[in-house]
Amino acid sequence: MQGSQAVQTQRSTLLILLTRLLMATFIALASALAGLMLFLLGTRLFYQGKALPGVHTDGLDLSGLDASAIVSTLKSHYTYPETGTIAIFDGEQAWLATPAALGVSLDFSGMAEQALAIGRRGGLLNQLQEQLDAWYLGTPVAPIVVFDQKVGARYLQELASEVERPMMEATVSVRGTQVEVSPGQIGRWVDIAATLNALVKPIAEMHDAALPLTIVEKYPVVLDASDAAESARQILSAPLHLTADEFEGLTLSPEQLAPLVRFERLESDGAGRYLVKLDEDALAQILEPLAPDLAREPRNARFIFNDDTRQLDLLEEAVTGRTLDLAGSIQAIQEGLRGGEHEIPLVFSYEEPAVGSQATAEELGITEAVSVVSTYFAGSSAARIQNIKTASSAFHGLLVGPGEVLSMADILGDISLDKGYAEALIIYGDRTIKGLGGGVCQVSTTLFRAAFFGGYEIVERHPHAYRVGYYEQGPGSPGPGLDATVFVPVVDFRFRNDTPYWLLLETYIYGNQLLWKFYSTSDGRTVSWNRTISGEVEAPKPLYKENPDLEKGEIKQIDYEADGMDVVVYRTVTRGEEVLHQDIIKTHYLPWRAIYEFGPGTKLPRNVEIEKS
Repeated sequence: MQGSQAVQTQRSTLLILLTRLLMATFIALASALAGLMLFLLGTRLFYQGKALPGVHTDGLDLSGLDASAIVSTLKSHYTYPETGTIAIFDGEQAWLATPAALGVSLDFSGMAEQALAIGRRGGLLNQLQEQLDAWYLGTPVAPIVVFDQKVGARYLQELASEVERPMMEATVSVRGTQVEVSPGQIGRWVDIAATLNALVKPIAEMHDAALPLTIVEKYPVVLDASDAAESARQILSAPLHLTADEFEGLTLSPEQLAPLVRFERLESDGAGRYLVKLDEDALAQILEPLAPDLAREPRNARFIFNDDTRQLDLLEEAVTGRTLDLAGSIQAIQEGLRGGEHEIPLVFSYEEPAVGSQATAEELGITEAVSVVSTYFAGSSAARIQNIKTASSAFHGLLVGPGEVLSMADILGDISLDKGYAEALIIYGDRTIKGLGGGVCQVSTTLFRAAFFGGYEIVERHPHAYRVGYYEQGPGSPGPGLDATVFVPVVDFRFRNDTPYWLLLETYIYGNQLLWKFYSTSDGRTVSWNRTISGEVEAPKPLYKENPDLEKGEIKQIDYEADGMDVVVYRTVTRGEEVLHQDIIKTHYLPWRAIYEFGPGTKLPRNVEIEKS
């Protein structure tokens, strides 16, 4: 009992002592805080309008200084814009500039405002906190660097005028026959914005710096055209000779080539070069006129049928047809010139003939004579005989394919002196006159009869205006109504080989006989024919005409009389029971008088008709 009272008494005593101690501590802290507050407030009153203690910049104490004093102090301390060095370089070129020259300055007034604002911002407690921090720890004022980039850009633009250069493409051209070339140039531009951006960091840190101009380069597509120039010089170093078989060739001198030279720019992956070539349109205009003379139709081989061996004997080699390949020739010229060649063959498209030189009788279905016809021309002039030989020779050994139509006009072509024809009498309208090719109708009549009696399809036939004695003379003559005239290119004779076999034509001159043979294989066709004659009219009495080129007493007959008549020939071609052709061939012959020429002063028979002058 007594022990527990003693313990309780001790606890009360300790509690009283602890309470007294806490009260004393609180009173002391309150007194200290009140003293601090009085100190801070007193300091603020003392530093009214001035930087509070502890405010500094770059180790420079600004406390106690008003705004003007701070500005003055800062100006004397910070000299970076005027004394700093910025080195700008491009390759071996370098330029030194002060930051101030680039538009750099310090905002001293702004720094003074910042210094005076420390401890005076926000509420009272915040202000006292900043004031206490400055007094106890120190508060720095950061420099305010101003970078006027417009000034910097003007400075850099001046440097750019020294280092920039335009981009230039390499060029090559031809003047006369001389090739001129100029190299390309890489373009260079100063990227002012990028350069200014690179300056921001060292300027903000107020450091000296050395940095390169930011350069943008632009490469030309073609930087070097020397290879193209050399190619052009090679092209113009010698004449260009274009060749072809059996062709004298075409030569273009360097003076003619020079205006045709073109330089085509080619690009690949951003890089380029010039391709040297000749103007293709101009080349086409040069080559196109050559095409007709260089063209060659494919021609079948020509043969004769050997009656002993029953095989074909080669008479003329086959000819491969060709046409000028304009595009291929132009390409060959371009490639040849680029390869340094100056003699370049032209390019052709070729067409093989249907029958080559190695063809056999079996392959063509030629096994026998299927039609043999002769006509006679006794009494013909030498010129007429020459024309018969010339025209008939064009058909000797000729092949006519199955289904093919043979045109005499196409085979004969131009009737001219150059082809061996002479002037002889021809029927022209209602007159007999001298003209080129007189006697060709002997050939057309013979061919017509061979086709007629061979049973082939007659496609086109024209009769003579009057009966011609040559076509009714000789053994086996079928008489009037089976003649055919040709006047190239207006009047033609055509027939079709309407058999499944090739047809071989052979022509021979024996004295005054023209023999025409058809060789093929008979398909069993037969020919029957008959004729009706009506409306016969006697020939008028002869006409005599004076010819001053004849001698006195000389009389020469130049035309022969013939009675007029209408002839209708009927032909039926059959094969077994099948009728292949039924033809009605009509001819209206005019009556024709004999005509004589006589020399001046010649005594003529009585009662003759003389042409009035």
